[in-house]
Amino acid sequence: MSGHSKWSTIKRKKGAIDATRGKMFTRLIKEITVAARSGGGDPDGNPRLRSAILTAKKENMPKDNITRAIKKGTGEIAGEVYEEILYEGYGPGGVAVLVECMTDNRNRTVADIRHYFAKSNGNLGESGCVAWMFDKKGLIQVDKKSISEDELMELALDAGAEDVLEEENEFHVYTTPESFDDVQNALEKAGVKTLEASVSRIPQNTIEVTEEKPARALLKLLESLEDHDDVQSVHANFDIDDELMEKLQ
Repeated sequence: MSGHSKWSTIKRKKGAIDATRGKMFTRLIKEITVAARSGGGDPDGNPRLRSAILTAKKENMPKDNITRAIKKGTGEIAGEVYEEILYEGYGPGGVAVLVECMTDNRNRTVADIRHYFAKSNGNLGESGCVAWMFDKKGLIQVDKKSISEDELMELALDAGAEDVLEEENEFHVYTTPESFDDVQNALEKAGVKTLEASVSRIPQNTIEVTEEKPARALLKLLESLEDHDDVQSVHANFDIDDELMEKLQ
């Protein structure tokens, strides 16, 4: 699975992951609200909500914000009704792109997403055109300095992880969506430093982008999508070698 989380690694290097705390909070509030609406307001019986709350606490979101988001989801207090939509398309270089959105205005969102694809010489496709290229898995990215590979392997696999792979400066722990919470909790209890953790969409194969022009256009597309208020996450099946990445930064 090497290279499959390239975009999340690039985002950290470029400092593009939710540059403001407000944007991060907005995304988390949406996720908590939708999770509570779909599975109830009790985190013990709602794994998705429990995971969202854990992430919010890790980002130091105030408890009152979390409580209000849950109550909006359960209908105890009035709030926006968000619709979950998955957009699919192709970016520069033929790279497959998935865009997960939560929106209260579908027409506005699809118009904006289509504009971003067109501006990058990509195209927004029909439902199902690229989603089959991705598997839904839990991905926990671990700081190499916090634990040895052997220790992490034993801890993660005992907790239910599928695999542990070594990347440049981090380890990647892969899980099924169902075992994600158990593995994440086990790592937290052991004091392992995680860089990022989420149930993500992992591409089955990657396309290597080797030329500067499509690589630059692709990163611009992904950054524009990430910056949109209705976008929760972006996934793409590409790889860019380190030498080209240095040139692009």
